[in-house]
This record gives sequence, structure tokens and C-alpha cells, in this order.
Amino acid sequence: MLTSYLLLLLFGCLTGLTTVLFGFGGGFVTVPVVYGFWNVTAHSDADAMHVAVATSTAVMVVNSFLATLAQWRQGRIRREYIWPMAAFVLVGAVAGSLAATRIGDSALRVLFAAYLLVTIADSLLRKGFLSVPRTRKPRPLSRPAKTLGGVAIGSVAACLGVGGSVMTVPLLRRRGLPMAEATAMANPLSVPVAVVGTIVYALAAPALHAQAGRLGYIDLPACAALLGGSLPTIALVRRAVARVPDRVHSVAYVTLLVTVLFVMLGMGI
Repeated sequence: MLTSYLLLLLFGCLTGLTTVLFGFGGGFVTVPVVYGFWNVTAHSDADAMHVAVATSTAVMVVNSFLATLAQWRQGRIRREYIWPMAAFVLVGAVAGSLAATRIGDSALRVLFAAYLLVTIADSLLRKGFLSVPRTRKPRPLSRPAKTLGGVAIGSVAACLGVGGSVMTVPLLRRRGLPMAEATAMANPLSVPVAVVGTIVYALAAPALHAQAGRLGYIDLPACAALLGGSLPTIALVRRAVARVPDRVHSVAYVTLLVTVLFVMLGMGI
């Protein structure tokens, strides 16, 4: 058991790194890690994916907020791309997190993998993500992107416990923003998803409240171990993102998604 928590601490460092570099808030790393942890520590696997999604969401509350604060201090947050989109993301997050508590564990795993696959294909096959011409001036978001797009982002992100980055980063990227700015603004857009999702998952599954270390679907010891690794990492690497070449940054983003997909498939989705 101690070894498992030490591994969570190490993976927490990775979630901190991905929070700063990719705006994930830790979600795409945290979900497969907690899913594996829940099974390895001899828990019942009936709700393993729900616990993984819920714990990931709770970790994102802290990670995305601190990363947002750090990016704001460095001048990478642009209000016109955040508001009013964040309000519509919040609305979608309510629907998505409630839906997740009603979806079967197996279906939730399949949706997670399918979401990864679609995002990877979209990033590779559509122009405008892997590279953005330096001469292109960033364009504002359209009204449908801010409203309907915001609701869609909130719904999917909260349902799968991944924050909004995997939808917001490609969206902002295709508006001509460099990766450093697109990933920076994914963090504040993940905050409403994380807060709403955490509240819903904490109040769900009343039977789990009787178990030590559980708050609804949230595994509190796992959450604490992940944060123990992620918070120092965020503080250490927050300035490094500006030094990463744009092309390298975008390729690394897709590479991480591909890696997570193979990990989840290897775990028997």
C-alpha cells in the first residue's frame, strides 16, 4: 500500500508538469493512474472508473487554479478568450457531471478512450493545430464557440474528469494563438469544470461515504498523494513553458494523448 501511494506521489509530479505545459489540470494522467491504483489496491473494480474521474476532478480544482494564477502573473491570460465562455462551460459542467454519475463504469471507460481517439485524429488530420504561421494574427472566438462550444466543453470535460483543455486548446490554436497561450487559457476554463464536478461527485454514491478516506466517489488519500507531487512541480516548471518551441509543444501535446490512450487500452478498456 505504501508503495502504491509513493507511485501516486511520483505521478502527481507528472500531473503538475502536464498542468503547466498542456493545461490538463492533470486529468488525462490522473484518470488512468487512479483507475489502476484502485484495482491494484484490491478495491472492487465496479466503480473504479467513477472513482478515477471523481478523484481527477478534485485534483484539478487545486492544480488548475494555481496554474491559472501563475499564468495570469506572467501575462498569458487574455480575458476576451475566457469570458463569457467560462460561464457556459460552467453550465455544461453541471450537466456533464450529473450524467457521469448515471453512466455505467464500462461505458465511461469506452467514452474516455473514444474521446482521446477523436481528439488525436482531429489534431493530426485538421490543419491549424500542429503549426500556426507566425504571421497569422489571432482571431476572436465566434459567438457560437463561446456559447454552444462552452456548454459542450463543460459537459464532456466534467463527464470524463479531464478538464477543458483537450477541447479548448485545439479551439484556441485554430484561432491563431501560440501553444503557450492556448494551454495557459485552458486552465481557467478548467476551473469551473473541476469545481462543479467535485461537488457533484462528492455528494454522489452515498454508500461510499461510510468508507474511510472516501467522499462520495472521491478517494481522498489518492487525491492528497497526487497533490503532494503536483503542487511543488507546478511551482518549479511554471516559467519553463515559454522556452518550449511552439512546434515541439504541439507535437508533445498529441504524443501525450496517444500515450494515455495506449495505457488505457493496455489496462483492458
